[in-house]
Amino acid sequence: MALLQISEPGQSTKPHEHKFAIGIDLGTTNSLVASVRSGQPDTLPNSSGEHLLPSVVQYTPDAIVVGAVAKKNQIEDPHNTISSIKRLMGRGADDLISQFESLSEVLPFEFAVTDSAVAKIKTVAGDKAAVEVSADILKVLKLRGEQSLGDKLEGAVITVPAYFDDAQRQATKDAATLAGLNVLRLLNEPTAAAVAYGLDTGAEGIVAVYDLGGGTFDISIMQLKKGVFEVLSTGGDSALGGDDFDHAIAEWILKQANINSRNLTASLLRLVLSEACKAKEALSKLEQVEINIQFANDNSWTGLLSRDELSSLIDPLIKKSLMSCRRALRDAGVEKNQILDVVMVGGSTRALRVREQVGQFFETDPRVDIDPDRVVAIGAAIQANALVGNDSDGNLLLMDVLPLSLGIETMGGLAEKIISRNTPIPVSRAQEFTTYKDGQTAMAVHVVQGERELVDDCRSLAKFELRGFPSHVAGAARIRVTFQVDADGLLSVTAKEEVSGVVASVEVKPSYGLQDSEIEEMLKASMAFAGEDKDARSLREQQVEADRVLEAIDSAVADDGDEMLSQDERETIQAARSELMIARHNAVETQQLKEAMAKLEKASAEYVARRMNASVQKSMAGHQVEEFNK
Repeated sequence: MALLQISEPGQSTKPHEHKFAIGIDLGTTNSLVASVRSGQPDTLPNSSGEHLLPSVVQYTPDAIVVGAVAKKNQIEDPHNTISSIKRLMGRGADDLISQFESLSEVLPFEFAVTDSAVAKIKTVAGDKAAVEVSADILKVLKLRGEQSLGDKLEGAVITVPAYFDDAQRQATKDAATLAGLNVLRLLNEPTAAAVAYGLDTGAEGIVAVYDLGGGTFDISIMQLKKGVFEVLSTGGDSALGGDDFDHAIAEWILKQANINSRNLTASLLRLVLSEACKAKEALSKLEQVEINIQFANDNSWTGLLSRDELSSLIDPLIKKSLMSCRRALRDAGVEKNQILDVVMVGGSTRALRVREQVGQFFETDPRVDIDPDRVVAIGAAIQANALVGNDSDGNLLLMDVLPLSLGIETMGGLAEKIISRNTPIPVSRAQEFTTYKDGQTAMAVHVVQGERELVDDCRSLAKFELRGFPSHVAGAARIRVTFQVDADGLLSVTAKEEVSGVVASVEVKPSYGLQDSEIEEMLKASMAFAGEDKDARSLREQQVEADRVLEAIDSAVADDGDEMLSQDERETIQAARSELMIARHNAVETQQLKEAMAKLEKASAEYVARRMNASVQKSMAGHQVEEFNK
């Protein structure tokens, strides 16, 4: 009798070929690891049955402590106990100087003074970069996955906020590599949540994923249809979350207690923040909560924080998130009444005021039946399971999008967009450019990110040079610039001179990321200054054209002006040239430049015609007309 090999739904029919993979939600406040077992995705607990791993790391001279124990020790040992490290990922030392100037952004640890562009935190175990701290958290999650699954891991899908830029994504990938993880893919957190939500409910339609975590906020408008998860638009703030709620409450406490934060020790500051967090969480169930804090020198303060008072403290922060929601709807071309469901993701969505305000904005009750803490990790696990080939139904099709446009600088400091924001990724786009001057054998390529028309108003990502291509007259060279964005949202740029085949390329791995709310500010500015940007671009384009005309006439006159121009013609052309030069530097409207260029072209028209005729005669010298007709 033949033996039949039976497996659970969703599992390989050959258990020995089943590959183990995990999904990781690397969060600001808490982190989780999940996997698909017996066809069912779920988060993996530690030996004590706890699913959430506090994203807190304590460094001692002898050991590294991660999780709940480290969290308990952060009041007694604030300088060596690091939390909310996600907010520092991909940020340079210069970024952090401005980021943590205000009380609402104070952190109870010290930054080391180094020559490195990467910010590092002082600890007794040495200076630690954000990538190293995150790697220590990932090591614990990796070990939990291996112990739970009982085998070697093929890889992991790690989630990141949709609004993480290249530097922040690369920092996350570097941390995973440092932790010994094979990164199958970086997956946007709202997309991961939609994967878990879509498969759990079988829903199809347009869904808004409102993801408010401990330190980041994302809003994604997504179309769910027949296994395809397409992001229509995305928005958010990479520095807005529950931590900011805590800081707002802490400021209120210190104001009520009449205490200047600058007089607090790091331990007391951590204590105030801890009590603020506890009060915030308690007010999800109670109408008011008593706060009692023992400050130094027997100075204590006791007060009541009501739910209404909490609402007034966090409403400005919630309003910031709703502004992003409004923009995301507009970008997606979707009306509120087209939204099937609003899915709440992230621990900070447990705040009742958040749910209330989001419900009022979208004019529907948000979905809170899915565990907001675990849904992202579960979605990541589903995708990881598909990527290693365990999904019997085939891989999911996930279509994330770029949060900001990518392009290069062209003459005159103009930003030429090659890939527009909200373009689905992975994507590859190419565009041809040419040289500006005669005899040019090299070209500088400046890669920029942003929505504005001028490079000065965008963010510089990388610079590289294409050298060694043949000398041509201006405009004859063909240089193809290709932008490739992979599924992780990481960018590579290649420039190739088509005739010679000379190639240069760069992977965009900046050492620091955008400052707080910088992406949001970029989008605000692009809309607020849309009219001015259009005019500024038009003027800059005319200035570039004016420079070309001036250079061409100067070159021509220097070449044969003495032979082909009368004194009167030379003076007329010179007068028109001077007028164009003045307009080039002083004009505030494109029309002035156009008129000045038209005058110069009219003044030099006969001269240009004579030069062209002379050039044709020179080319035909010694030849018969019939030769050119063959």
